[in-house]
Amino acid sequence: MSDSVTGVLRSAVASDIEVMRGIEDRAGEPFDEVGMGAVAQDAPPTVDVLREFIDAGRAWVCEVDGVVVAYVVVGIVDGNAHLEQVSVDPAFAHRRIGKRLIDHAMRWAAGEGFATMTLTTFTEVAWNGPYYARIGFRTLPNPGPQLRAIRAAEVEHGLDQWPRECMGAHVAAWRFD
Repeated sequence: MSDSVTGVLRSAVASDIEVMRGIEDRAGEPFDEVGMGAVAQDAPPTVDVLREFIDAGRAWVCEVDGVVVAYVVVGIVDGNAHLEQVSVDPAFAHRRIGKRLIDHAMRWAAGEGFATMTLTTFTEVAWNGPYYARIGFRTLPNPGPQLRAIRAAEVEHGLDQWPRECMGAHVAAWRFD
């Protein structure tokens, strides 16, 4: 596929932050369509949070025709790489841009020596839990203490109005596109 369809991946820089926040807002819109308005209205990550990921070298964007249309940020949780957020502007959905960003994060995790990539997600939203299961993530029956703390914060934030779970994937066994 040409770059105008799939885009070019690169490290995020500070000047991308407001664009990333806008992508997050737009990426939340489809949640309205499945009765999850509170998720759709949730604020994007703060400038400071995104700057921390960028400064740590754990934030990447996808540009299509020179415009940033998606991003991924990775944390470190319980000694594992943690897919903190992957968001694609809905106007660019269904082009496997999100999968390419996840693949990129997995390559980074492999290069850094991480064995596992974790995440938290909604279990019943097609582009969340079922999607992650299709691409290789599995439910984590015994999440570590930091991942449990993330889940507790999600509960406190009201996200457990809908079922959520912790998932993980073995970096060495990842199926890259």
